[in-house]
Amino acid sequence: MSRLAILGGPKTVNIPRKHFVWPPISDETQNAVLKQLEEGISIYDRSGIIETLENRFAETLSRRHALLTSSGTAALYSAFVGAGLKEGDEVICPAYTFFATVTPLFFLGAIPVLADSRDDGNIDPSDIERCITNKTKALVVTHMWGMPCDMDPICEIADRYDLILIEDASHAYGAIYHGKRVGQFGDVAVFSLQAQKVVAAGEGGVLLTDSDDIFYRALLLGHYNQRCKKEIPSDHPLYEYATTGMGLKLRIHPLAAAIANQQLDKIEQILAGRRAVADKMHRLFGSLPPLTIPNPEDRVQPSWYAFVMQYDASKLQGLPIEKFYNALKAEGCEELDRPNSTCPLNYHPLFQHPEKLFPSYGSRVRYARGDFPICEKFHERSLKLPVWNNPEDEEIMFLYFKAFQKVIEHYRDLL
Repeated sequence: MSRLAILGGPKTVNIPRKHFVWPPISDETQNAVLKQLEEGISIYDRSGIIETLENRFAETLSRRHALLTSSGTAALYSAFVGAGLKEGDEVICPAYTFFATVTPLFFLGAIPVLADSRDDGNIDPSDIERCITNKTKALVVTHMWGMPCDMDPICEIADRYDLILIEDASHAYGAIYHGKRVGQFGDVAVFSLQAQKVVAAGEGGVLLTDSDDIFYRALLLGHYNQRCKKEIPSDHPLYEYATTGMGLKLRIHPLAAAIANQQLDKIEQILAGRRAVADKMHRLFGSLPPLTIPNPEDRVQPSWYAFVMQYDASKLQGLPIEKFYNALKAEGCEELDRPNSTCPLNYHPLFQHPEKLFPSYGSRVRYARGDFPICEKFHERSLKLPVWNNPEDEEIMFLYFKAFQKVIEHYRDLL
């Protein structure tokens, strides 16, 4: 009989505890939440834990303004509104990203124009130029899975065509490109603080910008009354709307802010731990013939939000990725994933026929499978693992490697 677990053999990863736990909820985290409970669970202005956390983000990224929001999606929506995007404006976006990078544009009537990716899954600068028209107003880039985009040519294109550059850095807190932190390149940048992100609040987001106008409009979108009255100058043309703003409330909850603030206390330790484990994953998984591992250039440091590998079926006599994946799951690789909701945007009905939910769009946005061959290939071949952070978790990472070795050694039993 085959030794593969899917065919009746023993599991390689047979550990009863959870294989990956994030975020780390320490005594300090719990104490921070309890302290905030005593101080208050609703903050209407920029004070207390909100002021503390916004200042920390602004100082770390050397940005003039930081604005906390209820989610990364809310921060993206705030960025688009802050940038003044309106109906009919074309916005170049990555075809491969989580859909919330782009979906807020539908609420503004703006047109997402998708650009294909490079082999690493990040937006291709050369395809950006192909998409530019006289209606193009902005460019959005996503640092996918914590791997920085190639920002030198991207910034050059944005400058040359006078485009507003928006960074979706949801996956990439702590990532560095050519000596500069991700989140420092765009006219406005956004980070997610959702529970699985490098800095976790449970739910939350943060917008960063040096532009007063972008900041004031973002404030008016989701932080009406007290914040707008205190932070928008009374002689500014938009100050008259300070009481009502645009009528939405997109504030982060103070308890979530307290969690994120405490996580920031140990962020350098977290990033160093992930980089150390990622180096070991490079050496181990990079030795396996059917896998291509993420390979950042020398002057790039990813945040290692995830470790996304490419599977080449031709190296295992055409063994389909589904069979390879299912065999690994049977070996106990619970944290192995084939991302589904994070996929080429042209796979989603919302980007094929948006008019069913947004009637005004008609046929202005109409994408189909096959439109973006490079990012589609990247997606179809992707296998995602977490990047473990603690030394005690390296045993689990090594067992996952042994599971991959075992399935590759016995792959013929799956044909």
